[in-house]
Amino acid sequence: MKRVLPWLLLLAPLALPAANRISDPRIPDGEPRRISAHVWEVESFPDVAFVVGTQATLVIDTGLGPANGAIVARHARRLAQRMGGGGKLYLVTTHFHPEHAAGEGGFPAGTVLVRSRAQQAELDHDGEAIMGVFRSRPQFAEFLPADITFRRPDQLFDAEATLDLGGVHARIVLVGPAHTIGDQVVWVDEDRTLMTGDLAMFEDPPRRFAAGANAAVWINALDRLAAFNPLHVVPDHGPPGGPELISNERVVLAAQLAGAKAP
Repeated sequence: MKRVLPWLLLLAPLALPAANRISDPRIPDGEPRRISAHVWEVESFPDVAFVVGTQATLVIDTGLGPANGAIVARHARRLAQRMGGGGKLYLVTTHFHPEHAAGEGGFPAGTVLVRSRAQQAELDHDGEAIMGVFRSRPQFAEFLPADITFRRPDQLFDAEATLDLGGVHARIVLVGPAHTIGDQVVWVDEDRTLMTGDLAMFEDPPRRFAAGANAAVWINALDRLAAFNPLHVVPDHGPPGGPELISNERVVLAAQLAGAKAP
């Protein structure tokens, strides 16, 4: 409990979205937005991304709870059918918070779940605690039934893993700790498209740091993201954009760091 209790205090305001965020947890069932040649996005709470290849489709984040996860999986199936992609489905979660990971129960049984060991350990240790925080918020509770369970990943990795989806590759990179210990981003080299999780978002400054993280550590993570030299940036909350999402986040954190160091 020594690590969980202060961590829960940090997360107490977690369910109050910033002004520019979508706050309705219902994943819309309309047409996803095309971001680049192989990448689509549904903007919601959170934004969910899809990378479609000729052999498989990768889903990045699940939505809040199994009912939303089923909608996300349906989006993936439709995109694969429309683009002539294969039937194999991969799932990656940018971090362990419920709107990003608790919808996995809505995905079909054959879905291949890929996760870093760091993120899995964080989910094992703190997953139920943060689920309780979300269930305490009336706008989220109905999406998180008491019988939610998390299955073990099919593929675990240490620092990074690359998925060959057929004609396009998705590189999953552990960059935490920052927002969480197990922050993961997804880079699609063929499209120069980067899914940043909660690390770089439109006009949404960082408000919560993982254990062992601070503004300086988060800046280092952003520098790693900038090194990809992305053309398209898809955050987990707020509209997509370009590399300015990363640079603007860095400016905000640098100001926080300078303020913290001021006498």
